[in-house]
Amino acid sequence: MNEQTEVTLAQWRARIDEELAQVASNGDALPPFLCDAVHYSLIGEGKRLRGLLVMASYEALGGRGDASGLAAAVEIVHAYSLVHDDLPCMDDDDMRRSRPTTHRAFDVPTATVAGVTMVALAVGQTLRAAETMGLSAETAKRLVSVLMRASGASGMVGGQLMDLMSEGRAVSVEHLEAVHRAKTGALIAASVTMGALAARGAPDAVDALASAGASLGLAFQIADDVLDATASSELLGKTAGRGAVLAKSTYASTLGVQAARARSDALVADAMKHLDQAGLRSGPLLELARFVAARRS
Repeated sequence: MNEQTEVTLAQWRARIDEELAQVASNGDALPPFLCDAVHYSLIGEGKRLRGLLVMASYEALGGRGDASGLAAAVEIVHAYSLVHDDLPCMDDDDMRRSRPTTHRAFDVPTATVAGVTMVALAVGQTLRAAETMGLSAETAKRLVSVLMRASGASGMVGGQLMDLMSEGRAVSVEHLEAVHRAKTGALIAASVTMGALAARGAPDAVDALASAGASLGLAFQIADDVLDATASSELLGKTAGRGAVLAKSTYASTLGVQAARARSDALVADAMKHLDQAGLRSGPLLELARFVAARRS
C-alpha cells in the first residue's frame, strides 16, 4: 500500500471512530441499560469498511469537507445489523468482533431494542452530518433515502429474510447472489453512493460508484463465506463454521472454495472497471478494493 494512502485511511478510520464514540456517548434520552447496550454495540472493534468507502468516494469526486459524520451513520446501520444478525432467532451467535455478542453481554430484549434504536440514531446522524457539511435539504433527504432503502426490505432486511428462508435448502447460485446483493451488497453500494452524493457528483459518476460498490459488496460476502469455511474463530473474531451449523447455502458450499475465490476476484475486477471507465480510481478506493479481494479476516 502507498504510504500516503495508508496514512489517509488510518486518519479516516480514527475520525469515524471518534464520531461513533460521540454518538454512543450522547444517549442521555435513553434508559441507562439501553444506552449501555447501544454504546457497547457501536464502539466494538471493526473494519469500518463501509464508512471508509463513504469517505473514499467523497474524496474521489472532489469532496473537500469532512465526511466522517456521514461515514459514521452508515457504520451505525451496520452495527445494528450485526446485533440483530446474532440474535437467537437469526444466526444465534455468541461472539462478534472478538467479544460476546450484544444479546450475550446484555440480554435478548435489550439487544433487540438497541438494534431498532440504532436505526433512528443513523437517520439523525445522517441529517446532522449533512448540515455540518453544508449540504442542501434536498441532498440530506436523498442521503437518508439511500441509507434507509439499502437497510430495508429491498436491501439488508429483505436479504436477511431470504437468507433465513434458504436455510436447510439447496439453492441456485443465482438465488444466492440475489440474497447477498441485498443482505450485504446493498449497504456497501449505498456507502459509495452516499459519498458521491455528498460530494455533489455528476449522475454518471454516482452511477459508476454505485455499480462498483454493488460488485465490491458481493465480493465481500463471497470472501466472508470462504473465511467462514476455512478460517478460525480467533482469526475472524466471530464463530467460524456457522454456515455449516445452520445448514446455509454459501458460495463456498455451492461453488467450492477455489471457484468462490475466483468469483470474488472477478467481481473486484468488475468494480475496478467501473471506476476506470469513470476516471475514479483513487488511491483509497483502490486499496479498499484490494482489501476486499485479499481479506483473510
